[in-house]
Amino acid sequence: MTPKASASASGAPLRVALVGYGLAGSVFHAPLIAATEGLVLDTVVTSNEERRAEARAAYPDLRFAASPDELWERADELDLVVIASPNKTHVALATAALKAGLPVVVDKPIAGTAAEARELAALAEERGLLLSVFQNRRWDNDFRTLAALIADGELGEVQRFESRFERWRPQPKGGWRESGDPEEIGGLLYDLGSHVVDQALVLFGPAVQVYAESDVRRPGAAADDDTFIAITHANGVRSHLYVSATTAQLGPRFRVLGSTAGYVKYGLDPQEAALREGKRPGTAGEPWGEEVEEVWGRIGSGESPLTGGGTPVRTLPGDYPAYYAAVAAAVRGAGENPVTALQAAAALDVLEAARRSAREGVSVTLLPHHDEAHHNEAHHDEAQHDEAPHASGKEHRA
Repeated sequence: MTPKASASASGAPLRVALVGYGLAGSVFHAPLIAATEGLVLDTVVTSNEERRAEARAAYPDLRFAASPDELWERADELDLVVIASPNKTHVALATAALKAGLPVVVDKPIAGTAAEARELAALAEERGLLLSVFQNRRWDNDFRTLAALIADGELGEVQRFESRFERWRPQPKGGWRESGDPEEIGGLLYDLGSHVVDQALVLFGPAVQVYAESDVRRPGAAADDDTFIAITHANGVRSHLYVSATTAQLGPRFRVLGSTAGYVKYGLDPQEAALREGKRPGTAGEPWGEEVEEVWGRIGSGESPLTGGGTPVRTLPGDYPAYYAAVAAAVRGAGENPVTALQAAAALDVLEAARRSAREGVSVTLLPHHDEAHHNEAHHDEAQHDEAPHASGKEHRA
């Protein structure tokens, strides 16, 4: 990607505009941008006076804009736009930013459909600009640990991957995230499902078969709040993914079964909780993304981790700051895009297939696309393209 001349020539920090200062903008993006060497949070787009006051208190040198259109009018004063607004606005805002000549980070999901994501990728390629997707859960502590175990062959050949992102929230919070309006792109399938599907594709490569069950269980809820997705990967690995707000007893975050050993990990990465509490990466004397030994995962064969079986595995630190460090390098032309729009499109292929599967009660076969896909480099060359069995009596092709 071509770095903007102003930033690359001067070596000055890249000036970042953040569109949206709700949960995603205030809790995740703003603190991580501010903590990244080579980036400076220059402008926040919000017309909400309460949010402006909150942002000004945290970042006194901020400028504000009431509308994204103000950014395009002064694009030469910026080096990167981060879109952390409601899901339904992502495509239009990313398109406008790219047409204004600005590199873009978009919070997940980048779009409502894989086709829209691929159109954005084509526009970014045409303009020679970075388009990256904020899939921060690739830098969770447990996911980093699992990826290392698989890469090192500690589990043998992985056969089954179980991933759960479960919560107990019996009362809906309302808002667009829980809206039943399809235009809002709400519900857990596209919210937490974007994370668990992305992780599965990163680890095990392309999906060839998708089956899903998706329900609205809580009184007063309008969007899916309890969803299961089964993926058969091209290399034969089967992923079972659960996202739910109705789980009264939480299961393990990961349960991964290989030919020689299995790995079980409970609990969630601590970074989101730390950010919500106002903690910041890079604070002197405060380690970031680390967890206590008592919640480390365990690896073994034939033992139950619930009774102390297996061997504890130290959890690697979580590292959300690594995402924006990689983005900064990519904008300057000194590194690769950490999460591409085409990778996000591959995940959206699965999410769209899952939605269709749940609605129609069918198993959906995915046809390969001639573009970039997720894959685990350690396993990609060994992938076996087996015929995937049907998850139901009927099979539809997507």
